[in-house]
Amino acid sequence: MIQKAIIFDSGSLISLSMAGLFDELIGLKKIFKGKFLITKEIKGEIIDKPMSIKKYELEAIRLKELLDSGILEMPSSLKISDAEISKKTYEILEIANTTLQGRDRDIHLIDLGEASGLALSGILTEMGMTNIMAVDERTTRMLCEKPENLRKLMEGKLHTSIRAKVENYEFFKNFRFIRSTELIYVAYKKGIVESRDPKLLDALLYALKFKGAAISDEEISEIKRMG
Repeated sequence: MIQKAIIFDSGSLISLSMAGLFDELIGLKKIFKGKFLITKEIKGEIIDKPMSIKKYELEAIRLKELLDSGILEMPSSLKISDAEISKKTYEILEIANTTLQGRDRDIHLIDLGEASGLALSGILTEMGMTNIMAVDERTTRMLCEKPENLRKLMEGKLHTSIRAKVENYEFFKNFRFIRSTELIYVAYKKGIVESRDPKLLDALLYALKFKGAAISDEEISEIKRMG
């Protein structure tokens, strides 16, 4: 029985797609011995909707090929229904988007796609399956990993006092994340990326940064020191 999974958010797959790193993703899947999952909501964001927009059609076709070939899979492959995920998704949206308040209103933090990924992660955890979410977007990760830092960040961005429902912090504390940059670092260390150029790791990380991955120059330097 498969005991582990990576749940991919839209942003991480789009970053990998735009950086031309699907071969590396396929290589990672071959050595992972687990599932690469997307939810129905994520599929809508990266395949269904973009397929009708000429600007994004090619990326959507390539992502659909990953799904058709079994590199990416739907939760139904684990007998998890869309209805089960949907119910939990809306519960998470309600909690997440009422966690911070400023100027007498709730602050919108996450959207349907991110919430569906969190929902699936929670279901897998309840099933006893080890899982991690591939998320490049900073807000979702901060909400789960450093919610008080997120509150302070939002205060700076909105130039107003932000209140928090601190009791909500507990709900998000057990989710685990990995970024596309960290996945590609693993691909680099495992020799999946075929190049011997000494600048390869730097080029890979900056390619993802410039295609949308939320990572600082300092964080890239830290990863390179590990390389």
